[in-house]
Amino acid sequence: MKDDGLTWIKDECNPAQRGWEEFYRNRWQHDKVIRSTHGVNCTGGCSWNIYVKDGIVTWEMQALDYPLLESGMPPYEPRGCQRGISYSWYLYSPLRVKYPYARGALLDLWKSARAAHEDPVEAWRSLVEDPEKRRRWQKARGKGGFRRFDWDTALEMIAASNVYTAKKYGPDRIAGFSPIPAMSMVSFASGARYLQLIGGTLLSFYDWYSDLPPASPEVWGEQTDVHESADWYNAKLLAVMGSNLNMTRTPDCHFAAESRHNGAKMWVFAPDFSQVAKYADEWIPVNAGQDAAWWMAVNHVLLKEFHYEKSEPYFIEYTKKYTDAPYLVELKKDGGVWRAGQMLRANRLSDYAGIENGDWKFLMWDEAEQRPKMPMGSSGFRWGKEKGKWNLLMRDGIDGSDIAPALTFLGGESVQVAFDDFGAGNSIERGVPVKRLALANGETVTVTTVYDLLMAQFGVPRGLPGAYPVSYDEEDKVYTPAWSERYTGIGRETLIRFAREWGDTARLTKGKCMVIIGAGINHWYHNNLMYRAPIYALMFCGCVGVNGGGLAHYVGQEKLAPGESWASIAFARDWYPVARLQNAPSWHYINTDQWRYERHFTDYHCVPQHQRPDSLARGHTADLQVRAVRNGWLPFYPQFQKNPLDLAREARAAGAGTDEEILSWIVQELQQRRLKFSVEDPDAPENWPRVWFIWRGNALLASAKGHEYFLKHYLGTHDNAIAQDLAEGSVGKSEWRQTAPVGKMDLVVDLNFRM
Repeated sequence: MKDDGLTWIKDECNPAQRGWEEFYRNRWQHDKVIRSTHGVNCTGGCSWNIYVKDGIVTWEMQALDYPLLESGMPPYEPRGCQRGISYSWYLYSPLRVKYPYARGALLDLWKSARAAHEDPVEAWRSLVEDPEKRRRWQKARGKGGFRRFDWDTALEMIAASNVYTAKKYGPDRIAGFSPIPAMSMVSFASGARYLQLIGGTLLSFYDWYSDLPPASPEVWGEQTDVHESADWYNAKLLAVMGSNLNMTRTPDCHFAAESRHNGAKMWVFAPDFSQVAKYADEWIPVNAGQDAAWWMAVNHVLLKEFHYEKSEPYFIEYTKKYTDAPYLVELKKDGGVWRAGQMLRANRLSDYAGIENGDWKFLMWDEAEQRPKMPMGSSGFRWGKEKGKWNLLMRDGIDGSDIAPALTFLGGESVQVAFDDFGAGNSIERGVPVKRLALANGETVTVTTVYDLLMAQFGVPRGLPGAYPVSYDEEDKVYTPAWSERYTGIGRETLIRFAREWGDTARLTKGKCMVIIGAGINHWYHNNLMYRAPIYALMFCGCVGVNGGGLAHYVGQEKLAPGESWASIAFARDWYPVARLQNAPSWHYINTDQWRYERHFTDYHCVPQHQRPDSLARGHTADLQVRAVRNGWLPFYPQFQKNPLDLAREARAAGAGTDEEILSWIVQELQQRRLKFSVEDPDAPENWPRVWFIWRGNALLASAKGHEYFLKHYLGTHDNAIAQDLAEGSVGKSEWRQTAPVGKMDLVVDLNFRM
C-alpha cells in the first residue's frame, strides 16, 4: 500500500463494537402512536404524538399537522414545552399515588367506631360529635402519618360523612374545589355533578387564583374574551407587561417572535430582566407595581397630542362610536364644590319619560340637532321587551333618527369640578365644559360628557381654568410624565417617546397596538387599576376589536369549546336548572376567619371623599359581604343558619305547599329576622363548612391565600399564625364572637395523583 500520509486512519467496521445500536433501537421501539395532549394545569391544547410499546409510553413528540389559519399567517407549530415532553415521568413516577391513604389517627378511630356501630353514619357521628376524638385527627393533619387502606373503607367513610353532614347541618355544608375545567373536562364534571346532585357547593377557581382580571368585566362586562395568540403576529406595536411569554405561554411564544419579523416593535415592561425581555426591542425596568403610573402619563400625552392638538380623525370617530365617552354625566354641587355624579338617566327628560327601563338608558348630545338623544345599545335595551335595539347603531331609541354625538362641550360655559388625587391625598379643581338641561320635573341639571371629565382627570389643558399642568415637566401635577417618573423610575423622555410611538403606530395602522398582560400584574391588590390604565390607551387610539390590537390577557384557563352542553352535565342541569356555585374569594375570606384580622377599608386605603353613609367604599369587608348576600348580589354557602332540608319541612308544616309558597315563607322568615343567613354569623358551629373535596388542584398550599389561616381555622392543626383579632368594633352586620373557632372541617378529601 502506498504511503499517502493517511496511515493513521483505520477502518473501525467492527460489529462487536456496535452493540449499543441494539439498545438504541429497543429504546425507541413502539407498536402504536396515540394522539393526546398534556392537560394537567395547562390549557395550551398542544397536540402530541405519544409513542406506546406494550401499553407503556416510551416517548413523546410534538405534532406538526395543525391546519393553517389563513394565507400569510405563520403556522401553529412548534407547540409544546419542556413540561409536556416530560409528562410521562409523572405517569411512571415512584411518587405517584395509586392507592387511598388516610391519617393513621383517623383510621384507627374509624375502625373502632365501625366495630361499635353497624350503621356507618352512626359510626361517623360518634367520632365528629366527640370533641376529643375529632381533635386527634385534626392535630395529625399536615404531619404525614398516612396509611394505605382499601377502597371500600375509603368510600364508606366518605359516604358516611356526606350523609351525616347533609342530615345534621345541610348538604350545602359539603363543598368542593377543582380548577380549570378545560384541562380535563370529564374529571372536573364528575365531581361537580356529584356535588350538585346532593345539594353541595362548588367553589370557583378563576377569581380565587387571581387569574380573572377584574378590569375586564368592569370595563366591558365580559370575562377575559381576548385574542388567540396567533393574532400577536398582526400587531405592529407590542407592549408586554406581567406576562413572561416564553415561560408561561411557551407554545404561543413563537408568534411574538414572528411578529417582530413582521415589522412589530416590542416593548417589555418588567422590573427584572425576565425571560421575555430578551425578545424586546426596548426593555423598560419599571418599578414593581407602578405600571399604572406609567400608563396614566401615557394617556395624558395621547389625549393632549392626538386628541386635542392634532385631533386624529380615526381616534375621534372610534371614541364616539365604541366608547361611553359621549354619554352625559350629571354634575352635582357638594358643599359648594362641583363633583361628577352618575350618567344622566334618559327617563329624567320629558322626551323619554315613561320609557321601559329608563333608569338604564343613557343620553348623548346630538351635534346636528343640538339636543340630547338616547342611543340604542345601553343595558336598558338589552333587557327590554322590545327587541332589535341592543346594538351600536348611532340612532335614537325612540324615533330612530341619526345621532351625531358630541364628545365635548368645549367653547361654552364651564365650571370648576373637583377630582381626587389619591397619591397626594387631596382634591384638585379643574375647569370642565358644561350644558344646562331642563328635566321632566321642571328642575335644571348641569351636565358634561364622560370625555370632558376624562380630559380634566388626565390633566389635558384646553384653555380652561383650574389646576392644569402647562408642561410635561411639572412633577406636582398628577399624570404628567414628570409625575410618573417619581413612581416608575423611568425618565419622562422615554415615556413621551413611547406614547408618541404608540399614537403614531395606531394612527398609521388603524389600531394595531396590543398590550399582552398577565399574572405579574394581575396578582397585585390594585391589579384592576394597572389594567384599566392601558385599556384607556387602547380605547383612545382605536385598538380594541382590531386584529393585532387590544388587550391580550393570558392567565389560567381558555374557554371550553362545548361550554353549554358540558355545563348541563357538570352542574346537573338535567335534574335541576340552578346550581350551588360559590365565588371562592368570599367563601375563604369569611370561613377562614381572615375577616377577623382586619379593620375598616379606610384604615388601609385611600378612598374618595364625601361618601354616602351606605357607600361601598367605607366600612368592613365582612359587612359588605353580608350586604351583598342580603341584596342578592352574591351567593354564599352555607346559606342559612338552619339546615335547608329542615327549612323545607318547616315551611310545609306552616302550610306552604308549592315551591313558590315555600320560597315566600322563607323570604318572610328572613324579613322578620327569625331566619338569618349563615354569612351573618360564620363562626357559629351550625354555619361551618364541614366536608371539603379537593381534586385536580392544591387548594391547601399553592392555592391558599392566607395559608396560616387555613391551617388554623379550617384544619385545626398546628400553625404559625401570629396576627391579632382586629375586627371587634369594626363590624356591624357580622356577628362577633370573642373566641374564633379552630378546625371547622370534619373531613378533607384530596383526590390527586401525587402528594
